[in-house]
Amino acid sequence: MTKSPKAAPGTHEQILNEGRRALEVEARGIELLARSIDARFAQAVEIIYQARGHTIVTGMGKSGHIAHKIAATLASTGTPAFFVHPGEASHGDLGMVTRDNSVLALSNSGETGELSDIVAYTRRHRVPLVAMTSRGDSSLARHADVALLMPAAEEACPHGLAPTTSTTMMLALGDALAVALLGRRGFTRDDFHAYHPGGRLGALLIRVRDIMHEPGRIPSVQPGTSMSDALAAISAGGFGLTAVVDARGRLSGVITDGDIRRHAGINLPDRPVEDVMTPKPKTISPEALASEALRIMNDQGITALFVLDGPELSGLIHIHDCLKAGLG
Repeated sequence: MTKSPKAAPGTHEQILNEGRRALEVEARGIELLARSIDARFAQAVEIIYQARGHTIVTGMGKSGHIAHKIAATLASTGTPAFFVHPGEASHGDLGMVTRDNSVLALSNSGETGELSDIVAYTRRHRVPLVAMTSRGDSSLARHADVALLMPAAEEACPHGLAPTTSTTMMLALGDALAVALLGRRGFTRDDFHAYHPGGRLGALLIRVRDIMHEPGRIPSVQPGTSMSDALAAISAGGFGLTAVVDARGRLSGVITDGDIRRHAGINLPDRPVEDVMTPKPKTISPEALASEALRIMNDQGITALFVLDGPELSGLIHIHDCLKAGLG
C-alpha cells in the first residue's frame, strides 16, 4: 500500500497540518471530558455554592496560569474568587484561607509538592477542598472532599510532554463550573452588567432606561395643535422631531423632519398636526437593551425611538445616545 507523501517540514502545508492536528487532538480531549462529568461535578458545584466566603483557586506552573483564569471567570459570574499562589501560601498567604472559604486546587498529576501546605491546611481547619486532576489515586484526589477527574487524553504536543490538551481540559472544566454556578445562583444579565460596566461588553448590556431622555426633555404637542406650533417645538427640542401626545399622556404619533418635507406646502403652518404626523411610531420598552434599540433604528432608517412604559410615554432614545454609549 502506497502512503500519501508527507509535506516537507517547515512548509506552509506542514505548518497548517500541525495546527489543525493540535486543535483536533484538544477537541477530542474536550469531548472525552464532557462524557466523563458525573455526580462529583454537582457535588463540587454545591461545595463552592455553599461557601459563605470566597473560592480560593490555586495551582502551580501551567496549572497556576489556568487557575488564574478560572478565578477571574468565577468572580465575574457571581462566585467571589481569587487566586493564591501555592508558594506564597506557604509563606504567609495561608492567612487568607478561612473556614468560610472553599479551595479549588489544580494539578494534572495530583502530586505537585508546592500544594502540600495548602492542602494540609484545608484538612486541618476543615476548609472544603475541591481537586481538579487527572489521577484519582493521587495525593490531591485522596485528600479532597471532591475530586474532579480529567480523562486520559493525548497531549497536543507531538512529544507528549508540554501540557496542552490537559490544560485545555482544565480550562474548560473551570468554565463548566462557573457556568453551572451561574445557573445555581440565578445570575442574571443585569448582574453581569453590574460586574462588567466597562468596555464593549458593558456597552452591550446597557438598557434603554440607562441612556434615554426623560419625558420632560421630549418635545411634544397635543392633537389639534397647528403645525406652526409643532415646528416651533421641533426647533426648540433639538431632536428633529416632536411627539404628538393626547391629554392622557398616550402617544398618538410623531412629526419628523421627513414628515415636514413630505407635506411641504404654502398652508403647512396652518394645518393640524394630525394631517402631517406619522401615526403609531416605532417604540421600545425601557427594559430593552440599548443594542436592540440601535438595531431597530438601523433597520427602520430612523434616528430615534419613543420609550413606552405601558401606554404612557416615558422617554426617548436617539441614535446619538447609542453611539455615545459605545454601541456604534
